[in-house]
Amino acid sequence: MALVRLAEGILDELQAAEVCLLDVRSQTEMTDFMLIATGRNARHIRALADRLTERSKKAGHRVLGVEGLQWGEWVLIDLGDLVVHLMRQETRDFYKLEDLWEFDSAAAGT
Repeated sequence: MALVRLAEGILDELQAAEVCLLDVRSQTEMTDFMLIATGRNARHIRALADRLTERSKKAGHRVLGVEGLQWGEWVLIDLGDLVVHLMRQETRDFYKLEDLWEFDSAAAGT
């Protein structure tokens, strides 16, 4: 949870919007948590990603991968127990990750 709190703090500090934490431990073995946030534009998203990876490394966490940084539409940062999705509003509205994982959660209960 320390990693989640660190990531949430960084996103708040850099004014990411609509930060949403999903506990996906019962739905996947890939990760425990997903953190989804919206950036204002590609530059803002890259700044969020850069700060998050930099501070995570300084805190002793391994950054397993970063995808999408060159485009800045949707950046995925794999921190092992936490996967962070940084998205432009249009991209987030299109993919609706929160709905996808909520749907999976409801299906698992039936």
